[in-house]
Amino acid sequence: MRFGVVLIFTCLLAAQTPGASPPLVRGVLLERDAQTDTGEFSVRAVDNHVFRYQFDRQTYVERENQLIDVSRLRPGEKVEVLSDAVHGLFLRYARTVHVVEDPPPPRTPVQSRLPASRDSAERSILLGSSLEGDQAAGNLTYSGVVSRLSGERLVLHTRDGDRTIQLRPDTQYLENGEVVGAAALKPNTRVSVRAAKDLYDQVVGYQVIWGQIFDPEGR
Repeated sequence: MRFGVVLIFTCLLAAQTPGASPPLVRGVLLERDAQTDTGEFSVRAVDNHVFRYQFDRQTYVERENQLIDVSRLRPGEKVEVLSDAVHGLFLRYARTVHVVEDPPPPRTPVQSRLPASRDSAERSILLGSSLEGDQAAGNLTYSGVVSRLSGERLVLHTRDGDRTIQLRPDTQYLENGEVVGAAALKPNTRVSVRAAKDLYDQVVGYQVIWGQIFDPEGR
């Protein structure tokens, strides 16, 4: 009996080990500490694994491009968590939490087909509204090292090869949890990019995140 208890406890520790939890997890929020600036929350991933995280005032939480507190997250919401391992702790530290909105319903053939008589300006206006909706969904995430960078695009070196990502004037840049200007991003920086494909099948980034906002030695 004692051996069974020890075995179960060992399995629980292994499941909570930082190395067992990937830095980027997408799933459903199960529960979270309410009405507090620091605490914990849990997420059930798509493979039914449950991960627990620490959060504090520096955790960046976003819903529909608006900053919110962890206490305003609702159990059952789909979230994507970018986290850091914390030395000596089984839980990972949640660096950013992004509420994943369901993509808009597909357009009917009548809506997606524009009459040939429409001039290019009108077509741009109609297609532009759809583009903003696709980007707001942000259903793509890339992580890697910036190998080349210009004002309009960056080339991200990932484990699957180089990925060119288009940048927009309203692309958001976050360094150490703080919003910064585009000039703060430098080549050879390891980043995470939230993106979506536009109507021309190009990858467009609308949020670039890098840096560390949690220092275990300073806590």
